Amino acid sequence: MRKTVLISLFAVFCICAEIKSQDFHLSQFDANAMYFNPALAGKFNGEFRLHGHYRTQWSAIATKPFTTAALAFDMPLKNKKWAVGAMVMNNRAGAGLYNVLSVMLNGAYDFAVDKNKVHHISLGLQAGIIQKSINEEKLYFASQYTPFGGGTFDQAIPSGENLGGASFIIHGVNAGLLYYYANEQSRINPFVGFTTYHLTEPKETFYNTSNKIPMRHVLQLGTKVNINERIQVIPKILNMYQTNAKELLYSIIGHYYLKNSDTYLIFGPTFRSKDAAVIEAGIRVGAYTGRISYDINTSSLKPYTDSRGGFEISLTYIPRKINPNPISNCPRL
Repeated sequence: MRKTVLISLFAVFCICAEIKSQDFHLSQFDANAMYFNPALAGKFNGEFRLHGHYRTQWSAIATKPFTTAALAFDMPLKNKKWAVGAMVMNNRAGAGLYNVLSVMLNGAYDFAVDKNKVHHISLGLQAGIIQKSINEEKLYFASQYTPFGGGTFDQAIPSGENLGGASFIIHGVNAGLLYYYANEQSRINPFVGFTTYHLTEPKETFYNTSNKIPMRHVLQLGTKVNINERIQVIPKILNMYQTNAKELLYSIIGHYYLKNSDTYLIFGPTFRSKDAAVIEAGIRVGAYTGRISYDINTSSLKPYTDSRGGFEISLTYIPRKINPNPISNCPRL
């Protein structure tokens, strides 16, 4: 019964115009680079980057788990300063089939700020359309709860809600800034980035109100540390806030290089404050990088989920090319 009530609360939460909630998030927050920060477009050593991503969560308490699927493509242009990309992402949440489909185009410009060209700044801009929809017939509201039969929801009871529409389309504009130290011979390569989403605060509501999406701000800090020729660690911090919703993540990912097979092993934990502990593992072989992670729930829902959280998997393909005059490259994020 408690699980049924929780599912219903999630459904109402997704469509309520008066509640301001945070956007969908990823535990492998840096795997989908352009979603992480538009300024990261083209920041890799290769011809282009093709990325696929999938996440599912709340399967422990919801008959319709929350899912995220994304496909992204980006590439640097010939002068290496400009980069372009595109991303399609679909998010679906709960029994009401609340769905958010976004199609974004991305552009980024990179430049060095010193004569040795090791201190770099990248600026990125992302714009596109977002389509949101809901299936009202599958939602349960508090006014439809009846104590008869042990307590249940009866959809024959009028909900008292008046949705202005089951679907709408809005625009989205995001911008990012990134600084990184690109001296590949250095033991330490720090980076810092800042991203703002929903710059124009577009109107968002299924009701006839003037509700707007508040801006979401994300600060990213980290550094690549080369322990030796085979071991590399990347500690990272992500601080995200959107009105009253806040999220703080600490992560440290290690890379171990298998020289004979030209393979990297990837492993490390991430902690999302008051929410989840994440274990991540992966492998990079040639042009392919695969990562898999699982969220162990540590929030107030832990008694109902038995600590079960979210499963996430990603795959990135970057075909490499031989460059006789290599330029400084952004550290692996």
